[in-house]
Amino acid sequence: MSNLVSFPKNGSLAKTGLDFPSWSNWIDSFFNTDLPNVFASNFNSGMTLPKVNIKETADAYWVEMAVPGLQKTDFQIDLDNQVLSIATEMNQEEQNEQVNYTRREFGYAAFKRSFSLPETIEEENINATYEAGILKIHLPKKEEAKQKPAKTIAIS
Repeated sequence: MSNLVSFPKNGSLAKTGLDFPSWSNWIDSFFNTDLPNVFASNFNSGMTLPKVNIKETADAYWVEMAVPGLQKTDFQIDLDNQVLSIATEMNQEEQNEQVNYTRREFGYAAFKRSFSLPETIEEENINATYEAGILKIHLPKKEEAKQKPAKTIAIS
């Protein structure tokens, strides 16, 4: 029969070969490591960076951004040096009055997404719509950049 734990003659437990860090070493290692991203994010806003779909058709690009709960006046869309920027900044204030008590809650949320556009975009014809929580931006291509249909060449 084997012994799982050996007892020396003085009655104390023998060393088992497992080394546990001391309390002070454990605390030092905790504070010297990078904290998770949740601590670096703006967790009070309740808004995360919105998800984006970008698709290309023969004559345009489409940017679709899921941003429910906003109004079209909440967005600022800019084009500068072929960089498309979509931003919003919201301040919310909710007030709830009860007997001899007023509660106020302030909220702030903002985001900005930027995309580099190819030179083949007709900048003067870009347009945007906002419907059912989806911001859609239509980026038409210049005529020379549009995909032409396949052509069959007859052999003479």
